[in-house]
Order: sequence, then structure tokens, then C-alpha cells
Amino acid sequence: MGVTQRTQTISTKLQAIAKKAQSESELIFTSLAHLLDVDFLREAYRRIRKSGATGVDGVTADEYAGNLKGNLTDLHERLRSNNYEAPPVKRKLIPKSDGKLRAIGIITLEDKIVQKAVTMFLEPILEQDFYSFSMGFRPGKSQHQALQIIREACLEINIGWLIDADVSGFFDNMSHHHLRAFTQRRINDGSIMRLIGKWLNAGVLENGELSYPEAGTPQGGVISPLLSNIYLHNVLDEWFAEVVQPRLKGRSFIIRFADDFIIGCELESDARRIMEVLPKRFERFGLNIHPTKTSLIDFTKPKRGASNKTDTFTFLGFTHYWAKSRRGFWIIKRKTVGKRLGRSLKALWEWCRENRHLPLKEQYQKLCQKIRGHIQYYGIIGNYESLKSFVHGASNAWQYWLSRRSHRSKIPWEIFQKLLDKMPLPKARIIHQL
Repeated sequence: MGVTQRTQTISTKLQAIAKKAQSESELIFTSLAHLLDVDFLREAYRRIRKSGATGVDGVTADEYAGNLKGNLTDLHERLRSNNYEAPPVKRKLIPKSDGKLRAIGIITLEDKIVQKAVTMFLEPILEQDFYSFSMGFRPGKSQHQALQIIREACLEINIGWLIDADVSGFFDNMSHHHLRAFTQRRINDGSIMRLIGKWLNAGVLENGELSYPEAGTPQGGVISPLLSNIYLHNVLDEWFAEVVQPRLKGRSFIIRFADDFIIGCELESDARRIMEVLPKRFERFGLNIHPTKTSLIDFTKPKRGASNKTDTFTFLGFTHYWAKSRRGFWIIKRKTVGKRLGRSLKALWEWCRENRHLPLKEQYQKLCQKIRGHIQYYGIIGNYESLKSFVHGASNAWQYWLSRRSHRSKIPWEIFQKLLDKMPLPKARIIHQL
């Protein structure tokens, strides 16, 4: 079977699953593991990201592809006979914006394939249950859509009070017991539940030491985003939509992207009631709302004639604030969070330092990719000045570290400008009309 034909066949199967899940909202799927045949695993292999660090077995994508048919056939047999063992997750620590470290899990290539395959047929089922305001790691949804919804909600339904919530160590503290119970509300296939259990209990390898956390799922696992959405759908989304919102006196909204969420209320009294019950709701499921990082924000639209309002909130890397348009109307603007901009420039500075001896053309191409990536995400209306600062900082960093390729003094601006004429860096521009 060719790639196109195999993809179409699998797509047809997944569409049938989605249709059944949509038409029978109470149905619990108990027979899914038979889908994990060799063709399905091959399609999962095609869809996974094959670059990046290797897991604990050290097997690369090229090595696995060298005998792809044989490897997938062997993998299928182990899955069919329930002899597949999930290998430990290699843990890597990366710095966060607040100076702390975030643990990222690196799984083996074969585990990526299996996790991707399971995700492929669980997703069509669960997508029928998830709410539209859950925006993270879902097909057809993005951070920019979430930003647009927040802005429109605040402007159109007179939202004045916002709860900017922070869940402490969400991925490290998800209860395995609750996660299994939540999953089994829709999927109770024994083989699939055993696989999920194996991933949750696979262990973590860090600095040569193997440990077995009793809670959490490693960030970096292919299935982890879906598991996190299952968890918060039950803990937060369903509760807010079916229990909280009907009891509020004014209008409200919620937007969630992974474990970051914003709740908006028309009335201060409603917002304070939610602030009071929110920590209790999360504690019931083994999670904590951070007491100092969670805040109630007065985001009321300024009255006519008022000076610029100072209350702001941050979400998905942007600071949101009220400001006057050129025509004198109050509007909501967004700009790159200062710390995020500083961290991006610092990372770019370090990259220029570490790669200053690469061939000039290669440096230029990779630097342009990094600048374009930044602009692609942060290029929204109102953020032009922050984009200009980033591009200017990138230019300064490149000039400085090109000068350090030898013992000569700094490259004069005139000479560097001639280089930029031949190799122009991307310009700051607005990509998203949000």
C-alpha cells in the first residue's frame, strides 16, 4: 500500500471514529487496540518529528529507518501480545523566564511512534468532548486565536475583571489515579489503558539515576499534551461551563491554553466568588493554584477623558493593556512581555557568540530563520516597536560577534552596513491582523 493510499485509509477510519463519538456522546470506546496494525504504526512514524535528541536507547531516526519494515513488524507484535515495555524518559532541564528550571522529557523514537499512534485515534474521540475555549495543542487551534478571542470578549461583552491564574507545577503533579478515571469516561480499552499506565510509570532517568514519580507526566512526551487536556477538561473546563457560569450574575468567558488560563467577568462580585472557590476545586484533584502568581485584575475600560490605564495582564507572551487609538478611542493593545523580549535577545546573543566561526552565509541563513520565527509569533497589531527592538538587537549581536572572529577591533558600522546591504536581515512587520 502506497503512502497516499495508506494515509487516506487511516483518515477514513479516524473520521468514522469521530463521527461515532460525536453522535453518541455517552459512548465509552472499549475496542480500539486493533487499530494498531503495522500500517497505522508506519503512518504514525511518518507524522512524528524525527530530529532532536535521542532517548535512553540512543537509537536515531536514520538507524530505525534502516530496517523500518522489520522494526515496525516487531513493534506491532510486542504491542499485540502486550509485551511492549515503555522505556524510561530521559530528563533534561531548561531555564525558564523566572530563573527556575523546567524538566523536559526525551523519549525514545519507538515510544514516540506508539504514543503518536495512540494519540491519533484518541484525539478524534476526545475532540468531540473538549470545549471550544480550550485552545492548546488541538488541531485547528492556536495561540493567536486565543489572543483574538480574549480581546474581542473584553471589548464586546464589557468584561472588566480578569482572573490571571497560575497552576503550580501542573505537569509534575497530575494525579495518575484521577487521569485514569477521567480517560475511562470515554476510553476503556484494556490494552490502551495499560499502555497509558506504562507511560505514566516508565520512570525518569536523570544524571544516571532512575526514579519513579508517583504523579505527573513528562513534558516532551507525544501523548502528554492530550493527557493534560483530558485532565483540565474535567478539572476546569467542564466545571466552569456547567457549574460556575450558570450561577454567575453577569457575563463571563474563559480561555485556556494548556495549563495557562484567563477567566473574565463582567462583575467584580462574580470574579471574587470564582477566586474563592478556584483553589478548592484544584486541590480536590491534587493541584494547587499559586497564591501569589494568581491575581484579580481590574481591567475595566477607562472612562472618556481618563488618562492611560495602568492595569495590565500577561498571557501567551504578551502584555495586554488599554491605550488610546489615533482617533482617541480606548482599545486593547498587546506587546511582547519585557522579560520575554529580554530572554529572546539574550538567547540570540548567545547563539551569535557560539556560532561566530561558522561560514558567513550559514550564519546569515540561520540568523534569519531565528528572526523570522520571532516575528511570525509576535507580529501582531500594536507590537511593532517590540519587533523593531528585537531586530535591532539581533543586528547589534551579529555585528559584535562577527567582530570577535579575530583580534581586530569592532567592525565599523559603515562596513557592517555594506554587509547588511548584501545580506539584509528580515524587517519587523505585522503578520497577524488580530
